[in-house]
Amino acid sequence: MEPNVRFWITERQSFIRRFVQWTELLDPTNLVISIEKIEKSRQLLFTNEDASGQELEDQRIQEAWKRSLATVHPDSSKLIPAFFRPAAFLPFTVPMVFLSLMPAKGLMSMILPQVSLYTYTTVFNIINGNASYNRRPHESILLGAGAAASSTFFGLIPLFVQMRYSLDNLWIKRALPVVVLAQVSGMNVFASRSFEPVRGIKVMDKEGNVVGHSRRAAQKAVNDTAISRAVLFGTSAFIPEVFTYFFKRTHFFLRNPRSLLTVKLTSTILVMGLMVPVSFSLFPQIGQIQCSKLEEEIQSSTEETQLFYNRGV
Repeated sequence: MEPNVRFWITERQSFIRRFVQWTELLDPTNLVISIEKIEKSRQLLFTNEDASGQELEDQRIQEAWKRSLATVHPDSSKLIPAFFRPAAFLPFTVPMVFLSLMPAKGLMSMILPQVSLYTYTTVFNIINGNASYNRRPHESILLGAGAAASSTFFGLIPLFVQMRYSLDNLWIKRALPVVVLAQVSGMNVFASRSFEPVRGIKVMDKEGNVVGHSRRAAQKAVNDTAISRAVLFGTSAFIPEVFTYFFKRTHFFLRNPRSLLTVKLTSTILVMGLMVPVSFSLFPQIGQIQCSKLEEEIQSSTEETQLFYNRGV
């Protein structure tokens, strides 16, 4: 069995344990691990089939799990490109989110942050989504281009509205981009992973044996990931807006008006630094689903009552 799948099936963790686990996997050093070290870690896990549970206290095993979970896709067992590993998500998206919510001073300053944000998140969703269904490279490219373009279009709507109309209500003016960012981020997951509910993803028993391909499990995987992404970006955009609103009313801001950008950037970094592991932890990495909720052909092919599937990140 693929070690990463074995880990997430064996370790049926609570939200708190998943959160702690993700804080380790999001360590930026996971972006620069050499291929040689990753291969050695994988060999160690393959030769220690029971290296889970209580045996995780072994420091070498712990480090091997961290390297494997942070760099290897659980479906394909292939290395995830460094720029699209989970640890790269925070440093890449923070400046994009910050700039996308800044008042537009020109057409380029309005479009570029949106294009950058949704292009990156689209590629991230495709690479870290479920990879157990059949797809061709050109299909992924066309799907990604369409998802990025449509997300950028919808993401620009509140900015065009602000340019075209004078919104007197401050809360509407600030809340509209936040609501749209959360909604479009969730829609981006649906768009970039839309092949999964159509073609189905692998469902496995607790031993990792593939029982079949399920469209219903795929729909649940995409739904859960879309919810987690909407929560991530919605919260990460909303809290800094609220904080800066009250900061503007302080005497410090009146004396130092240029400090607003620094405060907003700092609050965005802090909130996203917390929300990324929270959103990744909302749902288990390897999801669990009742066999009775799956297609009839899958129900008739196994006696298991619970099956597992890779949710994706």
